[in-house]
Amino acid sequence: MEKKAKNKHGFMSMTMYGMGEFFNGGAFVIINAFFIVFMTNAMGIPAYLAGMIPLVGKVWDAVTDPIMGNITDRTTSKFGAKRFYILIGAFLSSITFVLMWLPFSAASVGAEVAFYMVMYCLFSTGFTVLMVPYGGLLPDMVEDYVVRSKFSNVRMIWSTLGSMVCGLVPTFMIKDNTNSTAYLTCAILFGFLFLITSLVTFVGTWEKDKEPVVVPIKDSFRQAVGVFKSRSFRLFIGIYLTGQCATDFVSGMAIYYVDVVLNRYQDGMLTILMGVLIVSQLIGMLIWGPVMTKTSKRMTILIGSPIRIISTLGLVFFSFEGAAMIPILICTAGIGIGNAATLTSIFAIMADMPDVDELITSVSRPGTVSGMATFARKISAGLSSGMIGILLSIVGYDASIAQIGERQAVFTQSGIAWIYILMPVILVVALLIFGYKFPMSEKEFDVIHKEIARRKGEDDSVATDEEKRICEEVTGFAYDELWNKGNI
Repeated sequence: MEKKAKNKHGFMSMTMYGMGEFFNGGAFVIINAFFIVFMTNAMGIPAYLAGMIPLVGKVWDAVTDPIMGNITDRTTSKFGAKRFYILIGAFLSSITFVLMWLPFSAASVGAEVAFYMVMYCLFSTGFTVLMVPYGGLLPDMVEDYVVRSKFSNVRMIWSTLGSMVCGLVPTFMIKDNTNSTAYLTCAILFGFLFLITSLVTFVGTWEKDKEPVVVPIKDSFRQAVGVFKSRSFRLFIGIYLTGQCATDFVSGMAIYYVDVVLNRYQDGMLTILMGVLIVSQLIGMLIWGPVMTKTSKRMTILIGSPIRIISTLGLVFFSFEGAAMIPILICTAGIGIGNAATLTSIFAIMADMPDVDELITSVSRPGTVSGMATFARKISAGLSSGMIGILLSIVGYDASIAQIGERQAVFTQSGIAWIYILMPVILVVALLIFGYKFPMSEKEFDVIHKEIARRKGEDDSVATDEEKRICEEVTGFAYDELWNKGNI
């Protein structure tokens, strides 16, 4: 644990830490882009039922994520509690990812839906075991605001690399989106890649020694809900949900947009569109990382959100069969660059939330905080998938027509275009509002850390009126009510 911390700020440490995000960034690109298509086009399940499978999985996450956060905080291990579960979760999540894509036919649609619902819940549980500890790891590795930003930026670069590989390679492997075997072959390949990158993160990270937080398992949900008492965390969840849902709608609707609206799936246009989106996002990460370091973690949201909105609205003029692809790809590049700005901020802000929670409760519980953040991420994916399924049904998408390769109705083509454009715009407008209200920059972060040191008796200075005001604004609590276990 601590022995590895001597070289903790080096490029190699940042890289090995960031590789854990390859799974998170990549798996949901595949799931968002292909799982509903696999259900509808390969297995023949109606769109509204296919969209409900991930959504039901999120109900299960409401149980597992808080429990996993509690388990992480109360565990002791020679590897460090979080790294121990990263090791276990690497295997569980990779294996269960493959199980989701097993072709399964039954006498009734209900039996098929039940099977994939169970497989999805198994994957979601394995993913929880891996990502809840990973999400809470950085606060126990690095304390400096700027250094955390650098680690988070490298993490997001790996997320974008995961998105790039997982967004492009499946388009080469799944040439026929009605072929169930192609999805399984793809899942096996990526299950192996996810395992390797997660194990590298286990090997290349460390944790500071700390006393476990012993909370009865039955109190996990109550403890986890207490995280939402923090004003900063509530705004962060708003940022996280809207930012990720907007991204999930783009990746989840991309196949339908290219196939149904543009009628360009068979000539490889999905690969080109996803390639432009992800490469521009990677370029954006390289741009926004230094900007965030020099300004604040919320500033990139305030800059990137308008870029996403304008670029998405530009698609209104080119979303029909026979439209010129160059303007569509230019708009897509703008979406990717704007998306990079918001994603860079999201994970950098997440690393600071346990500090705010500690000032409120006097307890360091990054696992619990991470558990609720991971839950929010999976909620965003589930809500996106559920809404996509429902909206596709509303605009008349017919899975049986898709299975035989026929064109959908004109009304359906137009409806899918509007879903692809308007839903992300609405979500990013909400993201911009949450980002504007978020109260923390480096100045506030330093005040929070100084106040924690005072409460621990490590700093004998007296808080100024300005510092008290900042503590109250960031936490949402009166200054005299802070550092109280009763706040949990």
